[in-house]
Amino acid sequence: MSISQKSLYDLLEAKVLEYNQPKFIESDPIQIPHLFSDKEDIEIAAFLTATIAWGNRKSIINNARRMMSLMDDDPYQFVLHHKRSDLIPLKTFVHRTFNGEDFIQFVKSLQHLYITYKGLEPLFKRHATNEHLQVSIHKFKQYFFEVPHLQRSTKHVSDPLNNSAAKRINMFLRWMVRPNNSGVDFGIWSSISPAVLSCPLDIHSGNVARKLGLLNRKQNDAKALKELDDNLRQLDPLDPVKYDYALFGLGVFEGF
Repeated sequence: MSISQKSLYDLLEAKVLEYNQPKFIESDPIQIPHLFSDKEDIEIAAFLTATIAWGNRKSIINNARRMMSLMDDDPYQFVLHHKRSDLIPLKTFVHRTFNGEDFIQFVKSLQHLYITYKGLEPLFKRHATNEHLQVSIHKFKQYFFEVPHLQRSTKHVSDPLNNSAAKRINMFLRWMVRPNNSGVDFGIWSSISPAVLSCPLDIHSGNVARKLGLLNRKQNDAKALKELDDNLRQLDPLDPVKYDYALFGLGVFEGF
């Protein structure tokens, strides 16, 4: 598809306005953290929801709701103060390859991060650069699995330095960092700039990006993500990841 830079910019800006609004929440997993108002509850709900955000969207939403229910709809208090007996019901959980043992591991790891490092935001901020959060994500995985852990659970936290596009963590970071101007993202992490976010690259956004000439690489990996990020930052260097709405909407809702 041949399209001028001006036409591309106009198309993407129009689609951002169309999809980056509250009605988007109704069919998106971001509705789960929107059930909460306290920062830590939002963070934990968002992180766990993003962790299982692959496959059928309705299934993602239903299973993320179940996760919250198993945590007594009080995720921060559950993470911080759970007893061993509280974890037993979590064993019944399953979403594709993420099972109850993984869920329990994630609760334990989150408890470690909140007690030891005072939360998630300081960890991502610690290793952020002026250009990206790839090292931050890599280091976050190390912190996350500092506690005794199941080897099988490590596959559920991506590492961009291992050539992963880290779609789910980048989506989580978009939720936390992008401003709440339209009522969709939360903007509760003010210490990190939206300018350094990366697009949550998946099959839908990747295919649309290729059709629009924003991406040439065929695989959806870390190298492709850098290519896409570079091109989106040319369009808006301060908030490049807003175009995730345009790419996702064109792919999922319009079959572009």
